[in-house]
Amino acid sequence: MRIALLADIHANLPALEAVLDDLADRRVDATWHLGDLVGYAPWPNEVVALLRARGVAGVAGNYDSTVATDHAHCGCRYEDDRQEALSHESYAWTRAYVTAATKHALRSLPFRLDVKPLGGHASGPTLVLVHATPTLNTPYWTEDRSARFCAEMIARAHARAGDILAFGHTHKPWHRLHDEVHLVNAGSVGRPKDGDWRSCYALIEFREGTVSVEFVRVAYDIERAVNGIMESGLPDEFAEILRTGGTLAGVD
Repeated sequence: MRIALLADIHANLPALEAVLDDLADRRVDATWHLGDLVGYAPWPNEVVALLRARGVAGVAGNYDSTVATDHAHCGCRYEDDRQEALSHESYAWTRAYVTAATKHALRSLPFRLDVKPLGGHASGPTLVLVHATPTLNTPYWTEDRSARFCAEMIARAHARAGDILAFGHTHKPWHRLHDEVHLVNAGSVGRPKDGDWRSCYALIEFREGTVSVEFVRVAYDIERAVNGIMESGLPDEFAEILRTGGTLAGVD
């Protein structure tokens, strides 16, 4: 059993299309998304429609739930006043551009999904899908978080030895085993922040009682994404963030 996890697409349609094309060439049994489908790029409606057309279900990211409910802000983190201003511009643009159908789809996304990859009739690992943490979809669960924090999140998720707790939100992929629970940050399909401009997704394989995690990088038509941003009225800085793999990014 092989499962693909797509996080933080952020309205980057060229990146999503490239990842879905890549998955078509692999033997993947199921694909799930980890939220933040919209924001920062000009194709929120198209991304949501494509995922629904392909039957890719998932959970609500902070950007999804705030846009769906017309919240006052996106729940993003800011490093300085300029990044805060850019974030507000993106949020206002996205709220103005999304259709009623897109908002309805975002509103229907659950906070959490539990998947039994080997079937509910037999004992086996549970794959817990959230956007950021099992408690809220806004905290940043980075790789350097303390063992105490990881243990608390595992307890809040009611995860047990052998389970997988998967999330995104930080746009940086990592995998860590804590108390025999696999912690997997799937990175970002549409807005990586680890210095690599290519899309990233996680591929989890269940075989003979073992779990393996692979991070797959996919090149995409980044100039199409850059031009789309530049022509949309979104801040030009978002195009440079894509080109540099997020090295200029301070918001998500």
